[in-house]
Amino acid sequence: MDRAAEMTAFVTAVENGGFSAAARALGLTPSALSKLVTRLEDRLGARLLQRTTRRLQLTPEGDAFFTRARHILAAIDEAEAEVTEANASPRGTLRLHCGSAFGMHQLAPAIPRFIARHPDVGMDITISDQPLDAMEERIDLAIRIGPLDESSMVARRICNLQRVICAAPSYLGRCGTPQTPDDLQKHNCLWITSLPALRRWPFDTEEGIRVVNVGGNVAANTAETVLQLAIAGVGITRLTDVIVGDAIGRGELVPILADWHHAEPVPLFATYPSGRHLSPKVKAMVDFLVEEFGSTPWRRKRPDAAR
Repeated sequence: MDRAAEMTAFVTAVENGGFSAAARALGLTPSALSKLVTRLEDRLGARLLQRTTRRLQLTPEGDAFFTRARHILAAIDEAEAEVTEANASPRGTLRLHCGSAFGMHQLAPAIPRFIARHPDVGMDITISDQPLDAMEERIDLAIRIGPLDESSMVARRICNLQRVICAAPSYLGRCGTPQTPDDLQKHNCLWITSLPALRRWPFDTEEGIRVVNVGGNVAANTAETVLQLAIAGVGITRLTDVIVGDAIGRGELVPILADWHHAEPVPLFATYPSGRHLSPKVKAMVDFLVEEFGSTPWRRKRPDAAR
């Protein structure tokens, strides 16, 4: 008994609006397709379709069965594709979405290495801090920073980022280096206006975590702008090490208050929509991201923090 063939005949007939068109799509005769649907109805003991000379109409039972059957057939297709593609070479266009901070400072410089390894994969990269609907925008893979709340997404952790309090040597030379969290009240601090919670800087004390609300005369809506302001000596900032790591390695920024600061690990994920098998091109990129960034290479560039 070929249940899949019966289900396919029924779903195709509904999607094509009749037995003749469905039969052509499946390479069957109309009578053979009709027999498959009739056999399905007899086995279920329910009428699924009302047949007229002009069109097919779903019965209530048929409507419910059609929805479930279409999902089942899609799952079968995905399972077969996953197996047949398991040993296939990555190829095709990979549509990737990433926030500006990680995209500009880490992803973009690494892309040439991925392309060299997988020359049959093309890249369509969207760099934006605005969240996108992966299904609607046909995004194959998204790189996300922070906790995830989309139940429809499958995620693989790449690494944990850390936030770093830092400032340019020119600022510290002009205004002094804070020695305690309380000293920040006398300094110009920079923050991202789109993330107001990040104005609350946490510190480890004997009594537990203590939060200091910082302030200053300049703020901006992107981490990249805040980074450039900090490098220019405008003030002190607190950003993830994936953003400031290179500047710290070059000596343009200096970590401060490291003995006090609660680093607050921030997860970095590679995500893709659930219900979609992991194609070779997506798997190749996920593996590449873990290989490239799982060891947090930007952290190795960091010198000892200023106390």
